[in-house]
Amino acid sequence: MAEQKNVQEQDINQLIKVRRDKLKELQENGKDPFQITKYDVTNHSTDIKDDFDAYEGKEVSIAGRMMFKRVMGKASFCNVQDLKGSIQAYVARDEIGEDSYKDFKKYDIGDILGIKGKVFKTKTGEISIHASEVTLLSKSLQILPEKFHGLTDTDTRYRQRYVDLIMNQESKQTFIKRSQIIKEIRNFLAGRDFMEVETPMLVSNAGGAAARPFETHYNALNEDVKLRISLELYLKRLIVGGLERVYEIGRVFRNEGVDTRHNPEFTLMELYQAYTDYEGMMELTESMFRYLAEKVCGTTKITYNGIEIDLGKPFERLTMNDAIKKYAGIDFDTVADDEAAKALAREHHIEFEERHTKGDIINLFFEEFCEKELIQPTFIMDHPVAISPLTKKKPSDPTKVERFELFINTWEMCNAYSELNDPIDQRERFAAQDAAFEAGDEEANHTDEDFLNALEIGMPPTGGIGYGIDRLVMLLTDSPAIRDVLLFPTMKSLDK
Repeated sequence: MAEQKNVQEQDINQLIKVRRDKLKELQENGKDPFQITKYDVTNHSTDIKDDFDAYEGKEVSIAGRMMFKRVMGKASFCNVQDLKGSIQAYVARDEIGEDSYKDFKKYDIGDILGIKGKVFKTKTGEISIHASEVTLLSKSLQILPEKFHGLTDTDTRYRQRYVDLIMNQESKQTFIKRSQIIKEIRNFLAGRDFMEVETPMLVSNAGGAAARPFETHYNALNEDVKLRISLELYLKRLIVGGLERVYEIGRVFRNEGVDTRHNPEFTLMELYQAYTDYEGMMELTESMFRYLAEKVCGTTKITYNGIEIDLGKPFERLTMNDAIKKYAGIDFDTVADDEAAKALAREHHIEFEERHTKGDIINLFFEEFCEKELIQPTFIMDHPVAISPLTKKKPSDPTKVERFELFINTWEMCNAYSELNDPIDQRERFAAQDAAFEAGDEEANHTDEDFLNALEIGMPPTGGIGYGIDRLVMLLTDSPAIRDVLLFPTMKSLDK
């Protein structure tokens, strides 16, 4: 096996040498492709193929990567792949000239070409370009993966995304669709008078979520700083400042593990709307998910991993306690205190820490028994106050908060609150978080004095929500792992 691998490497090295020799010859003959600075592209491949009647007989210029070539004496065929697809070109010696044809015959798969010519249909009915001019725009000095097997090794696909995008059209379409999703989110929110803003990535206090931050050092100020784990606390400051509807789509960073749904850096969208609550956030979320499915997928009935998910029906609503009652048969509204909750956890083999309260135990039961059941869109509402340090309590039950998470396909898709705007209550909750950190919870929040000062200035009643954009893209593109929707996912260095 090792001997076969060495032979393959020798063959590839020889092919690479041939390509470099071809480049040297071109340069010596004054035809260096790397000296070309631009090319006038008039059309993309699918523009022409989708509207052949309008283009037949007309001259066009396309540019892209040559993925196939068949030389047949005085005439040849090649296939050029661009952003939108690919198209065949018919290249004849008598049309482009003897010298140009001689050069063309030496071009390699992977070279980037510009082709000018008239649109026609071959005898076999394939829409093609009859080339009058072929220009080598860039010489490919590496060998692309074998065409019919493509690039199938996932590790290589993630590390060399540029090759993945060339060889796997499904992958390219996923990322084109990702861009469309973000564009349509912006369109939807613009229609509701939201304002897009930017907030700091380097912060002294990384709050707004339960996560360990990355830490770095700011040389100019000689201060240790953290990469943000959330967008929340700065966006709320803007609500205090009178910007009534704000959102940000940005990278956040959490020093945690990597799996099919988690990457240490990911794209989060958070939005805050003054004078509404978590009910308003539910309406906005349901409307936005429906809008995105229609715009991006063309239907509100999408399929993920072979399962149909209906975003057109009203989303189910369950309190967290009702979900546990439904799927585990336990009514936590009748559980007296922390010790009774811990006894139930032991009985059901739920692992917990001694510092955990009844609210923490409720969340553990929900994760164990309920999440796996939530395939169709379901709002899980009214979480315990113990796991919601930034959320307004329910007036009817101060052990719970006005919060919801939307679950689809067993995944948490977003997290929303009626935002806490009582600075005295907020200070007490920060103090509880500080105590939790001292007790060993590395993901606990810390007291943020400037944020408390902002709340003391006065924040109106506000609804807020955070969406994991990568997970949303996974859902709408039927992608099995978060790395499939991140152009450049976090990977361990090969030399480690």
